[in-house]
Amino acid sequence: MPDIVALGELLIDFVHKDTNEYGYPIMHANPGGAPCNFLCAAASCGASTAFIGKVGDDAFGHLLIKTLKEHRIDTSGVTVDPSVFTTLAFVTLDESGDRNFSFARKPGADTMLTKENLRYTLLRNTRVFHFGTLSMTNEPARTATREAVRIARESGAMITFDPNYRAPLWKDESEAADQMLWGIKHADVVKISEEEIKLLLNESVEEGARRLVEKFDVKLVLATMGKKGVFFANKNASGLVFAFTELPTVDTTGAGDIFGGSAVYKLLKTGKQPDELTCEELTEICRFANAMAGISTTRSGGLPSVPTRAEAEAFLKEQNL
Repeated sequence: MPDIVALGELLIDFVHKDTNEYGYPIMHANPGGAPCNFLCAAASCGASTAFIGKVGDDAFGHLLIKTLKEHRIDTSGVTVDPSVFTTLAFVTLDESGDRNFSFARKPGADTMLTKENLRYTLLRNTRVFHFGTLSMTNEPARTATREAVRIARESGAMITFDPNYRAPLWKDESEAADQMLWGIKHADVVKISEEEIKLLLNESVEEGARRLVEKFDVKLVLATMGKKGVFFANKNASGLVFAFTELPTVDTTGAGDIFGGSAVYKLLKTGKQPDELTCEELTEICRFANAMAGISTTRSGGLPSVPTRAEAEAFLKEQNL
C-alpha cells in the first residue's frame, strides 16, 4: 500500500540559464511536473509513492520514467502513448529566481490521460491521493482526474490538492477558477499560493485561508508566500511560519511542490487527521517543509533539486529549531 499516489503532469522543464555568442538562450533540460516534484520530496523523506500519468513514447518520456524510478517512485501507473509527444515547459528566470512559463502542449501527453489509463489498484490502496489543476485544463485528463478523486475518496484516502495556477494553460481566469474551486471542494488538505488566494477569493492570505476552512470545509490549508513563509489554518489553530531567507536563491522551480510533499509526509507521521493537528504540530510541520523547500531553491531544477530529509534536519539543527 503506497503512502501517497499523485496524478498529473510529468514533463521536461527547459530552463534558460545562459545565452550563446549570438544572444540566443541556452536551455537546460530538467525532469519536472508539480505532482512528481511533490512525490519526489515525500519519497526523499521516506514515504512510499506512486505516480499516475502519461508520457509519449519518445526519448523524453523514457527519460522521465527512468528518473522517477531512480527517485523510488512507483511508475506502474504511467502510460506510454506513441500517438502524442511528452509535454515540454520552457522556464525563464528573472534576477531573483522567479519563473515565467511557456508550454509545448497542444496536446501534450499529460492532457491525454483517460479513465481507462487509471491504475485502480493504486487509487484504492493509498493513504493519500494528490492532484492539481494542470490535469484539469483539457479533456480527457479532466474527466480522468475527477474519476481518480472519486475512487480514492471512496476508498478512504486523504485528498490533497494544489491549484498550481499557470495562466498560459487556461482559456481565461474564469475557467481556471471553476476548476480550482472544484478541487478545493473535494480536498482535505489544500496547498495554495498567495496569488491563488487573491485570484479565487480576492482576500488576504490570512482571511482566505480561514475562509477555506470555515466555508469550504477544508481540513487544513497551507498557504505559501515565497520568502514571507507559509500561513497555516485548520479548525484548531492558524499561524505564520517564516521562510529561511538567508539561503541563497538560485532557482525557485518546484519549491512549492517540495514544500507540499514534505509537509504531507510529516502530516502522515503524526498519525492524526489534518483537522486534529495542534498549533505546535503545524508549526513543526511547516518549519520542516520550509527547510526542504528552502534548500531546494539553492539548486537548479525541480526534481533534481530535492534535498534529503537528513539535509533538512541538519539545517534545522543548525538553526536551533
